[in-house]
Amino acid sequence: MVKKIIHIDMDCFYAAIEMRDDKSLHNRPLAVGGDPSTRGVISAANYEARKFGVHSAISSARAKKLCPNLIIVHPNMKKYVEESRKIRAVFHEFTNLVEPLSLDEAYLDVTGSNHFKGSATLIASEIRKLIFDKTGLTASAGIAPNKFLAKVASDWKKPNGQFVITPDKVDNFIKKLPVQRILGVGKVTAEKMAKIGLKTCGNLQKLSINDLCSHFGSFGNHLYGICRGKDDRPVVTSKERKSLSIEKTFSHDLRDYEECKEQLPMLYKRFLKRFERKDIKEQDIKTLFVKVKFSDFKSTTVERGLIELNGKNFWALLEEGIKRRNLPIRLLGLGARLKTKDKKGNSKQLSLKL
Repeated sequence: MVKKIIHIDMDCFYAAIEMRDDKSLHNRPLAVGGDPSTRGVISAANYEARKFGVHSAISSARAKKLCPNLIIVHPNMKKYVEESRKIRAVFHEFTNLVEPLSLDEAYLDVTGSNHFKGSATLIASEIRKLIFDKTGLTASAGIAPNKFLAKVASDWKKPNGQFVITPDKVDNFIKKLPVQRILGVGKVTAEKMAKIGLKTCGNLQKLSINDLCSHFGSFGNHLYGICRGKDDRPVVTSKERKSLSIEKTFSHDLRDYEECKEQLPMLYKRFLKRFERKDIKEQDIKTLFVKVKFSDFKSTTVERGLIELNGKNFWALLEEGIKRRNLPIRLLGLGARLKTKDKKGNSKQLSLKL
């Protein structure tokens, strides 16, 4: 049976919520993010801001340089999570096979749905309508036989649109698709491909699997199928968490280990609170790690197997990380990799020992 997959992607979600709640922000370049004077980072930007090159993950200071009239609103995650819950409730009116990717996007498998006589196109239209009715926010949708194509399609008619790739149109569509649209093909790989004349999936199709592996290593196996529009990944309704971490970017660089050590109790307390909220137990932890980002933006991570969860073990990791480079520190992070859950165990209370 050919699958019917819908990818729903909210349009500039965080920024759209802020514009909905403050009409004075309409038609003005807007971003959600941190303060430019304290090394804030942009989380989302509306389409007016994107025209200036403002997008998520760039620094707020750079965003202001690109767009001097940019309005930056501090994130209100509690509000965004609440809106996301309303949106996910709409998804579950049509199928239980929902795979959230983040607060603002998800895959839905509607292959066996009886809604609208099984029409995935009509289901996607109704979902978008209900989302708008319940939240006042617009969403874009992609409909296709698999997850890869559905995600590509959802971006095709943004904002507030949808695009369908039916099974009979996959071959023609995929041949013209730029290689940059393939998940895993970043700037470096795309440049490498361009140098040997590989600009579209159609170009990739001309190479054998051996040729692809010769040029791109094991990634060539993935490229061979995906450039033909093949993607067998199922919609996964629950994913096991593999790690959990917290981090903080400081308004001023920390000069040395002693200054970093002063920040550790605060970071460790945040770390434990997050573990407790996620109901993770100490016996679920496989390794602990510390991330250090230096003043030149280069990072290092130090990781060790768990002996005991306490601040002293993080101190040791932190000291090793800082010694790797003789530079001031702009960011510190604490984290843990988690074991694969294959057996039950009693929870062990996390202690705040420092």
